Amino acid sequence: MTDLEVELREAVRGDVRFDVTSRALVTMDASNYRRVPLGVVAPRDADDVAAVLEVCRAHGVPVVPRGGGTSIAGQATGTGVVLDFTRYMNRLVSLEPGARTAVVQPGLVLDRLQDAAAPHGLRFGPDPSTHSRCTLGGMIGNNSCGSHSVAWGTTADSVRELSVVTARGQRLRLGQGWAGAPDGLRELVDGELARLRTGFPELPRRISGYALDALLPEKGADVARSFCGSEGTLGVLTEAVVRLVEAPRARALAVLGYADEGAAAEAAAGLLPYAPLTVEGMAADLVPSRTGLPKGGAWLFVETGGESPGEARARAEAIVRAADVVDALIVTDAAGQRALWRIREDASGTATRMPDGSEAWPGWEDCAVPPARLGAYLRDFRGLLSAHGLRGTPYGHFGDGCIHVRIDFDLLTEAGVGRFRRFSEELAELVVAHGGSLSGEHGDGQARAELLPKMYGEEMVALFERAKGVWDPDDLLNPGMLVRPAPLDADLRFAVLPREPVDVAFGYPADGGDFSAAVRRCVGVAKCRTTSVSGSAVMCPSFRATGEEAHSTRGRARLLHEMLAGELVTDGWRSTEVRDALDLCLSCKGCRSDCPVDVDMATYKAEFLHHHYAGRRRPAAHYSMGWLPVWLRAVARSRTAPVVNALASVPPLARVAKRLGGIAAERGIPRVASETFSGWWRGRGGTPAGGDLVVLWPDTFTEHLSPSVGRAAVRVLEAAGLRVVLPPTVRLPGPPSARTLPSLLRGRGRVCCGLTYVSTGQLDRARAVMRRTLDLMAPVLKTSAPVVVLEPSCAAALRTDLPELLHDDPRAARLAARVLTFAEALERHAPDWTPPRVDRPAVGQTHCHQHAVLGDAPDHRLRAAAGLTGELSGGCCGLAGNFGFEQGHYEVSSACAEEQLLPSVRDAAERADGAVVLADGFSCRTQLEQLAGVRGRHLAEVLAEALEEADD
Repeated sequence: MTDLEVELREAVRGDVRFDVTSRALVTMDASNYRRVPLGVVAPRDADDVAAVLEVCRAHGVPVVPRGGGTSIAGQATGTGVVLDFTRYMNRLVSLEPGARTAVVQPGLVLDRLQDAAAPHGLRFGPDPSTHSRCTLGGMIGNNSCGSHSVAWGTTADSVRELSVVTARGQRLRLGQGWAGAPDGLRELVDGELARLRTGFPELPRRISGYALDALLPEKGADVARSFCGSEGTLGVLTEAVVRLVEAPRARALAVLGYADEGAAAEAAAGLLPYAPLTVEGMAADLVPSRTGLPKGGAWLFVETGGESPGEARARAEAIVRAADVVDALIVTDAAGQRALWRIREDASGTATRMPDGSEAWPGWEDCAVPPARLGAYLRDFRGLLSAHGLRGTPYGHFGDGCIHVRIDFDLLTEAGVGRFRRFSEELAELVVAHGGSLSGEHGDGQARAELLPKMYGEEMVALFERAKGVWDPDDLLNPGMLVRPAPLDADLRFAVLPREPVDVAFGYPADGGDFSAAVRRCVGVAKCRTTSVSGSAVMCPSFRATGEEAHSTRGRARLLHEMLAGELVTDGWRSTEVRDALDLCLSCKGCRSDCPVDVDMATYKAEFLHHHYAGRRRPAAHYSMGWLPVWLRAVARSRTAPVVNALASVPPLARVAKRLGGIAAERGIPRVASETFSGWWRGRGGTPAGGDLVVLWPDTFTEHLSPSVGRAAVRVLEAAGLRVVLPPTVRLPGPPSARTLPSLLRGRGRVCCGLTYVSTGQLDRARAVMRRTLDLMAPVLKTSAPVVVLEPSCAAALRTDLPELLHDDPRAARLAARVLTFAEALERHAPDWTPPRVDRPAVGQTHCHQHAVLGDAPDHRLRAAAGLTGELSGGCCGLAGNFGFEQGHYEVSSACAEEQLLPSVRDAAERADGAVVLADGFSCRTQLEQLAGVRGRHLAEVLAEALEEADD
């Protein structure tokens, strides 16, 4: 333990962490840069902040304030001590509706403030796309804006007073009329009035540099406003008084379609006289699907407000009439607006991959020009990209002239980095030529500070340095940012990654087979750090349960990045830091769909466990639950299910079994069915003749633990006119004939998707099981029969894990393409069948793998056709296969269930409206039974019961 760490522990009441994991988690923000800090401190209050500054000043160690870590210019990274405000200093201190003000701590997430203000008809004006995880302190540090800045301005426009601690321990209360100004600041400004009055471009999104012009007497000498956008280089914010605005009672969203982005950009400024709330622009190449959008190659999202829905819509209609558009759409319902805004908000992640899958990066994320010059600027910008052989897709705040873009820089080679520098220098000159600002939202950081002389001139930049000296004479706070900056091409986070591909088991087809490229997918936008989920979203349940960065998708990706780098995490695949961070990953795959760049942490976890335990003894749970198909098959063959169930019901024996198997003591051991699903199948007789042939997959859970689900599925599928068969249990030498196929396909269900082996990282065993399955399924693959899989996690494994793990076997892709869910099979192969009417409300949760991999639209339509009303909740049940059964996971597993699933079921019970509890996954049903005493049912069971009732 260093002297610095010892002294900090003695002086600070908050957390002082100098361990490898804590440091690795903050080496990067959402930028291209990486710095390894000495340690991380989570202060509890302003006294802690002052104590940290005093100790670090004595040791000459820099201090970097950090909020949500979503900064895109590198200003939330540093080599000294990082102050993490999200852990303790994250409260809403007070809210005064009458005064329309709130007092906030720097670590408060913006959405929490919005939630508190909404019941009073108020809101905080600025709203960056990261609103669900960015903090007020970070917004003040960067002078953040967001989509509503055309109506409500930047964060600086919403700040009243700021409480800060300077590097030398002064506690100041910043405000107007020189309130809180440090000694020497007023004298500095009084001596440079002429320069300050003429040296700043007039445009709505001028974020670059220090806002020294806010200290002019005619602007109220507003020290608080001047502090905004200083990126943690002048003082450390400990509290803020912010202004709230009145939220419109109703909103309408006009989506205006244009031929291309140039036409949209030219039109944006002309809409400002209509007082819109937003004028956002994006082009077609950032939209995965144009479903729901009007015709066009680019769109403006123009929001209007009013006292009533009619007034809001009338204003939107006026804008549509005034706009010269290809097509237009006006959306007034809240759900429809949210769906459209989600497209825009996810663009920051979507833009990190070009249409061909190649990588694109920030660095010139948010230049801004006068709105009237946006069209001309974009044409010149496109020309500059072409001249350098680069590609990028602009989008952003067209009404403010602020453009976001990710560019396919090659930041992995010396030549590519050289081109990055040359382009940056030329683009800075282009922005200045159009009267713009190098930063229009995210700050200068390291990405642009070096180029500030091009925008302001050397003399103004020298004045910035003098201002920094007044506030922070020791250059203790976030050195290398804004003034005396580090080079824009130094400290690139990619420089430390291996240049040769890493030997891995999965194919990583979307990343060219390169595990490093897969890990690079995480760009740090931190959508996984949201503290609540909406709709059917899942990611990231373990972060919401623990609040720990290490248990977020981003945190785990950062640790994997450092593992590959080998500088901080030095023991590679054997790393205990990475293992411990991945331990609470539920492998829910929510990140695969909810992350804007499709990070798939479940796959990365399986890959890591495969290497981590290679040649070593594994945890007991990997043998007890990873090999679950083997144990259950042995029980079935020996016909000992009644004995196993009887022994499991004896508490002392159950405790011993759970301890030996690595199973949480709080868990009950599920009962094994006395008759397997395939045993029932063999005894039921022949397959009825009829319509399309479907192969029903007897997954391990349906086969041995929930055969009632399989029986119900057969009942429904056959009622829909389909011919149901099971997969073969022996390898056939040749293709079957149409006459013999049904009899050949009857069997005991020895096929297996390999899910339990994959989730525990036993990938060699998984491959062997999958290859055996492909051998058995060979005759099926020579037919056109679909494979219907009832267990969503098994279906997801067959759709994704199978072809990605057996990427060298073309049969894997063919089988994956055949896999259908129960609802998909009915929709595609019995489209004219009408399901029985249930006519009851439904509650429950969409299976996380269904949400992430399979999609649930056919299930939604099938439920609606059967009269099952209501929406299923999102999130994850928390059991997630073996996860919730493993020792040490019970608390997190229960917390995940308590987030959405259990409350929705309890609410239904209180309503006593006869709601059906739907849970297609065995894990979900088990969690409901063990935590709530509620029996969840597969949709097939509900429909089969309705068929029986109809027959009666």
